[in-house]
Amino acid sequence: MKKASLAGAFFVSAIWLAPTQAFCTAPGGLQAAQVREVVDGDTVRLQDGRSVRLIGVNAPEIGRKGRPTEPFADAARKRLQALVDESDGRVGLLAGEQGRDHYGRTLAHAFGVRGNNFEAQLLAEGLGYLVAVAPNVALVDCQQQAELAARQGRLGLWRQSPVVGADTLNRSGFALISGRVSAIERNRGGIWIELGTSVVLHVSPKLQKSFPSSSFDGLNGQQVVARGWVIDRSRRGGLKPGQARWMLPLTAPAMLERID
Repeated sequence: MKKASLAGAFFVSAIWLAPTQAFCTAPGGLQAAQVREVVDGDTVRLQDGRSVRLIGVNAPEIGRKGRPTEPFADAARKRLQALVDESDGRVGLLAGEQGRDHYGRTLAHAFGVRGNNFEAQLLAEGLGYLVAVAPNVALVDCQQQAELAARQGRLGLWRQSPVVGADTLNRSGFALISGRVSAIERNRGGIWIELGTSVVLHVSPKLQKSFPSSSFDGLNGQQVVARGWVIDRSRRGGLKPGQARWMLPLTAPAMLERID
């Protein structure tokens, strides 16, 4: 297909928006691209060689380097492949405000030729978890609604609760953690929200402006669920006396949910 016709498919939104689209309708001005390969449930490789990490969804990991494949990882990859195939490999990309991650991958939202947002589709089917990393939060509201549909329907990853208690956490990596806020401290290092003695949530100084001033009002004593990538501070002697072993950096308000 010629480049001009491929681009046209993504700039005339009235033609390709599907009437059944429920979450994250496509904006105008998308960048046209051709997918060469679906790497996993949240990453594709384009014909031009770029790897694109989809914004807003974290799919289960496919086993590599001796690590086992996580539940629903293969299902997420196959579903993303099906979405790409339904679009004949053509996608419209909406680049994030932060354009690349620390691996050098392009950060973008991906839409099919009918206007369906790939991340929202995966979230709505329970094949990934919502993740929000400021400043790339343009579609976080509709993505939250997509994930809520899966949670309410107990689909995929939500067939059983994936949430672990703060006092039972025993490994690093992505997790959803529940606990009651026992203390909140603000200092030059940011905002520190303690969940008992074993887990602390951290908002770095550079991300504090992404949180409304009311985000932490009345939070002390509240039951919360936080999500993100847990760090084991005991590795390499990084744990100081009196500190919680596990730290979960909060990257946007959507990563912290009040339960009470």
